[in-house]
Amino acid sequence: MYTPQAGIFALGTSSHAYLEFDLLNVKKWNGFASALSSIREPRTTTGGVNFVIGFRPELWSEIAPDDAPSGVEGFNKDIRGTDGFVMPGTQHDALVWLSGSAYDVVFDMARSVIRALAGHASLTEETSSWSYQHDRDLTGFVDGSENPTLLDAPSAALLPEGVPGAAGSVLLLQKWRHLVTEWEALPIDQQERIMGRTKLDSIELENKPSDSHVARTDQDRFGNIFRRNMPYGSVDRHGTVFVGFSADQKRLSGMLDSMAGLVTGQRDALTRFTVPLTGSYYFVPCVESLRRLRDA
Repeated sequence: MYTPQAGIFALGTSSHAYLEFDLLNVKKWNGFASALSSIREPRTTTGGVNFVIGFRPELWSEIAPDDAPSGVEGFNKDIRGTDGFVMPGTQHDALVWLSGSAYDVVFDMARSVIRALAGHASLTEETSSWSYQHDRDLTGFVDGSENPTLLDAPSAALLPEGVPGAAGSVLLLQKWRHLVTEWEALPIDQQERIMGRTKLDSIELENKPSDSHVARTDQDRFGNIFRRNMPYGSVDRHGTVFVGFSADQKRLSGMLDSMAGLVTGQRDALTRFTVPLTGSYYFVPCVESLRRLRDA
């Protein structure tokens, strides 16, 4: 039995930081991998900090070829959809996602992670996020209504035993900026048709439009993923950090193609009110794989 990284399923944390790194020297990945896998939560924190450590899939294949699932690739090129819509690929070499009950401990740990990796990698993307009205995003709608329960989440998110990368997960990380003025100018019933759900109680519409967000990302069609989305940004410029875990990258890439209009020619209506800014895939290995890197 292999052990997944606990931070994947650590629900209820209200403060988050996503740190994306690029290697200073791609030929010296062994020192970087050892330093990254040696990161530890401090013994004295109020509330504690959870970690999720991920690697660019191609880099992980170099670091641990026997523990790398086949066919998993980075977000190495833009997704070009209909109407000139583009989801940018902004792939980096590694991710450290920190989450905790208060931002001060997350902040302190983020600084210690950056110091620990100095000389190996540079911080190239940093995003802080926080919970909003328990489980809503900044459109005002509940986020993650279709998420599997914690009992079912591991089967959706983790590679099964007996395959390379067992208990690991493929993570899609994107940052979407909301077009706040345009969105908030819409009446609620139009917002609901765009989402495919009611705003107050998140009930799926019986006759939802085929270009609604729910219809374009239907998990019955693409397969279950485990979402850990969070709001980010300032009062007047904000959006959603999409954090999606899957045992199969095709579920994630198929969903993005559908949103972009590449599956049926019909683009997700929500993409007319949100703008994708970043896009990366990471492989999140199991605890035992990280331990082997540390010990080596």
